[in-house]
Amino acid sequence: MIIKDLLNAILDITTQEKYPDIHLNTWYQPIVRNHNGDIIKIEKIMLLWEETPSPILTKEMIKNIIIELAWYNGMDKFMENFELDTSFEYKENYRYRVNCYIDSNGFSVAMRIIPSDIPTLEELNLWDTIKDMCNKAKGLILVTGPTGSWKSTNLAAMIDYINKNFKKHIITIEDPVEFAFKNKESLINQREIWNHTKWFSQAIRASLREDPDIIMIWEMRDPETIKAAITLAETWHLVLSTLHTNDTVQSVDRIIDVFPTGQQDQIRMQLAMSLVGIISQRLLPRIDKDGRIPAREILLNNDAVRNLIITGKTHQLYSVIEVSSKNGMILMDKYLLFLYKKWIISKETLISYARDKDGIEMLINE
Repeated sequence: MIIKDLLNAILDITTQEKYPDIHLNTWYQPIVRNHNGDIIKIEKIMLLWEETPSPILTKEMIKNIIIELAWYNGMDKFMENFELDTSFEYKENYRYRVNCYIDSNGFSVAMRIIPSDIPTLEELNLWDTIKDMCNKAKGLILVTGPTGSWKSTNLAAMIDYINKNFKKHIITIEDPVEFAFKNKESLINQREIWNHTKWFSQAIRASLREDPDIIMIWEMRDPETIKAAITLAETWHLVLSTLHTNDTVQSVDRIIDVFPTGQQDQIRMQLAMSLVGIISQRLLPRIDKDGRIPAREILLNNDAVRNLIITGKTHQLYSVIEVSSKNGMILMDKYLLFLYKKWIISKETLISYARDKDGIEMLINE
C-alpha cells in the first residue's frame, strides 16, 4: 500500500464530511471527531477509486505518514523529542495543525483542520465587547479554555478585525502557524517556533526590536513566556494569547500560581495593571441542529477587578462578573442558561457544564 495514497484517502473523506479532527493510532483504524464532538471510526475509504475497509494502521505505516506530513527533517525532530507540532497543507484549500506523539502502542498523529477562511467576530457571535477589547492600544487579552474550544479561531478573528480596521504592525508567534493572514490595513509577520525562531520567550524578546504594535502569542505555557507577555503588555503593546484553563478566574490564578511565592505579589500588580480582559470558552453539543456551539464567560478589567487581583481575593471575581452584565461581563452559568432557554443545548449539558449546579437546578425549577 502506498502511504501517500492512504493519507490522501483519509483526508479526502474527512474534508468531504468536514470532520474537525483526525486521529491516527497504531493498531487502530483511522478515527475522526464528528460535528457533535463524538469520536468515531472511519469504516471505509476510497483507495484508488475503489471503496475498501479502512486498514488497521501499523507503527511503520504511521511513521511513513509522519514523513509525508513533516518530511524527513520533521521525523528527525520527532524522534529526538518524542513529539512534534507542525502544519500540513492539502490540495491548497485545506490546512491542518498536526501533532505527532508516541504512546504505549507506538506512533500516533492528531490532526485538526484549520478553516481556509478566517471567520469574522460577528460569525463567531463575539459582540461589541470584544471589538472594544481589540481597540485598546495596550494590555493583555486572554482567550482560555480546554483543547479544541476554538481558542485559536477566536484569536484569528480578533487579529483579522484589527487587520481590517487599523494601521498596525502585528507579529504572531505560533507553534505551528495556523491561519494564514494577508495584509489589509495592517502589516502582519507570522513566526513559527523551530522554523523561524527557537523559543516563545526568545521570539517575544526579539519582538521588542521589531517595532510591533500588537503581538499574538500562541500560548502562555511557562513562567518565562508569561512574564515576557505581561511585560510587553505593560510597555504600550497589545498582547493576545491563550491559556488552557476552565474559566476566567482560574486563568488569573494560573498566571499567578506558576511563579514562586516571592514573586507573586509583583506578578499580581503587573497583571492587575496590564489586563484588558479574559474570554473563557467551551464547545457544547447542540440539540437544535448538528454541530457544537461555544459558551463563554467574559471578565473585563476595571477598578474592582484590579483591586481583587492585587489583594489576592480572586475568588470574589465571580461576584463582580455577575453584577457587571451591563458592562459586557457574563458568567459561564448565565450563558449556559441562556442557551438552554433558547433550546440550543439540553438540560443535561447545562447541568454538566455549570459551575454552580445547585443554583442552576433552582433556576430551572423556578
